[in-house]
Amino acid sequence: MSRFHQIAVSLLLAGATLPVQALDHKQLQADVDAAVIAFKKTDPSLKTVFSKAAGYVVFPNVGKGGFIVGGAHGNGHVYQEGNLVGYASLTQVTVGAQIGGQEFSEVIFFETKEALAKFKESGYAMSAQLSAVAAADGASKNAKYVDGVMVFTKAKGGLMAEASVGGQKFKFEPLPK
Repeated sequence: MSRFHQIAVSLLLAGATLPVQALDHKQLQADVDAAVIAFKKTDPSLKTVFSKAAGYVVFPNVGKGGFIVGGAHGNGHVYQEGNLVGYASLTQVTVGAQIGGQEFSEVIFFETKEALAKFKESGYAMSAQLSAVAAADGASKNAKYVDGVMVFTKAKGGLMAEASVGGQKFKFEPLPK
C-alpha cells in the first residue's frame, strides 16, 4: 500500500472516532426524517418493515469515495420500537479496483431485540458478505433478514465504479440522560 493510501486510510479511521454527539442533531434529525420518507416513497412496502422491525438505524447522508483504497462515512439515528434511542456513525474501508465518489442513504433493520443489542455493542461490524438491497418499488417484498439484519441503500448522487472488498464498522452512543 502506498504512503498516500496509508494516510488516506488513517484519516478515514481517525474521523470515525469523532464523537457522534458533536453533530448538529436538529439538522441530522431533519435529514433522517427526509431519508425515511424517501425510502418509503421509493418502496411503499417498506412502511411495514419499519413498523415490524425491533429497531433500525438510518444514515441519511453517507459519503463514499475511492481510488484503489476507498472509504465511506456517515452519521445517523438509532430507533428501537419506533423511538429514538441513540446516535450512530458508520465507517467503511474498501480495497480493490475502484474510482469515483457518491452519496447514498442507508437503513439497517434489526429483526430482533438481540440483533439490535448486538449493534449497540462497541465496534459492531458488518462483513462484506452481508449485501445491501437497493431501494426500489417492491424490493422489500423479496428481501430477507440475514443473522437478524437487513440493509437497504438508496443512491443520492455521484458515480462510482468498484470491484472491492471491505466492510462497515459502527459506533453507537445512547441518548444522553
